[in-house]
Amino acid sequence: MLAAGAAATAALAVAGCATYRADSGSGGSAPEPAQSGGGQGTASGSGGAGSSSADGAGGGSAGGASAGGTSLGSASDVPVGGGKVFSDQKVVVTQPQAGNFRAFSSVCTHQGCSVNEIADGTINCPCHGSKFSVADGSVAEGPAKRPLAAKQVTNDGGTLKLS
Repeated sequence: MLAAGAAATAALAVAGCATYRADSGSGGSAPEPAQSGGGQGTASGSGGAGSSSADGAGGGSAGGASAGGTSLGSASDVPVGGGKVFSDQKVVVTQPQAGNFRAFSSVCTHQGCSVNEIADGTINCPCHGSKFSVADGSVAEGPAKRPLAAKQVTNDGGTLKLS
C-alpha cells in the first residue's frame, strides 16, 4: 500500500502538476484532471514540498555543476519584456527591461503545476490560469495567492547562470 502511494506521488511529480496531467495534447482546451482520487492530499503536500525543496534542489544542482553556478544558456534566448522556462532546472528567467534578468521558480504556488508560457508581461500557469509578473514574480491574476519564489541569476558574458 505504501509503495503504491509512493509510486503515485512520484508519477504526479514527474507530470509537473499535482492536479492535472501534463500530456494534454489539444491546444486551447483545459488540461484533463488527474485520475488519482485519493492523491489530492498527497499531491498537494508534494506541491508544497516541491516549492520549498525546488529551492534546495536548485542550490544542490548548482553546487555540483560548477563554482559559478548552473549554465542555463544564452542571454539572447530571453526576449526583452518576456522570458523563457528552463524545465530541467525548474526555473523561469525573464528580462523585464533590456539587460535586467530575473529568475523565479517555475512551480506555480497554487497547486504545484509547472508554468509553461510567458506572454503579455506575465508568466502563465496552464492548470488553473494563475499569472505572475515578469518583473518580480508577484501574482497578477489568481487563483494563486503567493508570488513565485525568486532565484539568483547572473549574465556572465552572455551566458545565463543560476547561482
